[in-house]
Amino acid sequence: MSTRTPAKSERIDVRVSGPVKQLLQEAARACHKNVSEFPLDAGVTAATQTLADRRRFELDEAQWRAFQEALDRPVQGKPRLKKLLNEPGVLELALRGRTKPTH
Repeated sequence: MSTRTPAKSERIDVRVSGPVKQLLQEAARACHKNVSEFPLDAGVTAATQTLADRRRFELDEAQWRAFQEALDRPVQGKPRLKKLLNEPGVLELALRGRTKPTH
């Protein structure tokens, strides 16, 4: 079975400063790639890593049971969190001209 890479039909144009271009050229040479391949490969790797934990995660049987149990547990009150979320935030206080919440 042959594995074929899909034809490249899309284009991405990127403008960079001179120093960034030089940096990419130097890194590409160090990896024996051209200046198009290097940032593309790096970008695909970064995108894959960024999205990996948002798309799929794997658990063994014990971890899966623990995860299910955590999801099935009744909600517990968190009074300190509730207090924190009901206090004005730093920006809100700054807009009011105060630095500490008044109680």
